Amino acid sequence: MTGTAPTATLEGWARTPFSAGELVFDCFEKGSGPGVVLIPELPGITPEVLGLAEHLVEEGFTVVVPSPFGTPGKPQTPGYTLRMVARICVSAEFRAFAVNAHRPITVALRAVAAELAARTPGTGVGVIGMCFTGGFALAAAVDSTVLASVVSQPAAPFPLGRARQRDPGLSREELDRVAERASGEGFCALGLRFSDDANSPRPRFDALKARLGDAFEVIELDSSPGNPGGFSRRAHSVLTSEVREVPGHPALAARQRTVDFLRARLSPS
Repeated sequence: MTGTAPTATLEGWARTPFSAGELVFDCFEKGSGPGVVLIPELPGITPEVLGLAEHLVEEGFTVVVPSPFGTPGKPQTPGYTLRMVARICVSAEFRAFAVNAHRPITVALRAVAAELAARTPGTGVGVIGMCFTGGFALAAAVDSTVLASVVSQPAAPFPLGRARQRDPGLSREELDRVAERASGEGFCALGLRFSDDANSPRPRFDALKARLGDAFEVIELDSSPGNPGGFSRRAHSVLTSEVREVPGHPALAARQRTVDFLRARLSPS
């Protein structure tokens, strides 16, 4: 696949420390309009993550990007990513290998969402999680301030073995609450993955679909050999590094569907 993914820098983003319990991290904010919390993928707030954040700002959202790991603005390299993975693997806040697990970091992210919801238009916000943080966007939706979650290539827990591959990335109690909101409050979620992405396995999506039903829309991009989009079988980051701003590009269409989904869910009536 030719071309490069959209990128951006931290120029113009307001940086604010955020604390929730014992967790303290910076948040970066820009834009106006309905609120969206964009949780970065590993290894952190890279130029590609900022490229997505800038696009959301241009589309009319107030965007907050928390930075619970990594160095904000630092480009992704294999060594940098491996160091962040190693940190995540031993962190009690993230519980990288646990099944049926509540992850303490999601409590802090819910607090970020609630604070943003209190000062932006509408009755709530959207949350986007990607890669290791994909399931965090759904765990945040136990709170009614989160009206829509985007679960992009969720990779937690790391899918070693069948039980972890089927695990939805949040505790049973959290998923029960999200399912209750989906059936009674109109909560909806959008899930995205590449068809051959072993790091974000299909059984995880099947488990979520079984609980959330029609409230969980799934977009699966073809990454099989010879696919028309030209994606590698290792394609992973649907909304960031795999996007090409070329009309008809499948990842670009997925990004546009994400924007449309958030706008429909968050725009005040």
